[in-house]
Amino acid sequence: MPHVPNDDPITVKSRVLFALRDTLRAAKRKYRMGRALAASQIGAPVRIVFVEVDKQRWTMINPEITDVGPDDFLVWDDCFSFPNLLVRVTRAYTATLTYTDLKGKQHTMQLDGPMSELLQHEIDHLDGILAVDRASGLDPFAFRTEWEKLHRDPERYGPPKPREI
Repeated sequence: MPHVPNDDPITVKSRVLFALRDTLRAAKRKYRMGRALAASQIGAPVRIVFVEVDKQRWTMINPEITDVGPDDFLVWDDCFSFPNLLVRVTRAYTATLTYTDLKGKQHTMQLDGPMSELLQHEIDHLDGILAVDRASGLDPFAFRTEWEKLHRDPERYGPPKPREI
């Protein structure tokens, strides 16, 4: 079997993908939350997002929001970067996402609600933006334990409303 150097692009890509998957699963076990992880969260300087929702998985290379709908919604966002904190942010309720899969095929997804928020959040990570940078309204921060005493999980997502300009 020929030796494959550690800097071989295929080996590097495989290591990043395994690290994303394993880190997301470990964080889910530890914090009982999480649906996706951006490569920048594990120190990999590539534009890859790994998503695992229910039993579906996507590896998105160079994901990009190409359009958003006319409505926004308020979300109490959580993040592995600060797992004990929730941050109220405003996100587009619907969005169009393009990305390339592992086989090089281009995809377009129509997103709404929680999935729209999730991918906007992960692309923010790729761009060096955290939820705390997008805090919205008065008193936009809450400790998770305190918030959970007063609210149920579905209350994390507000209803869509026309975007204020």
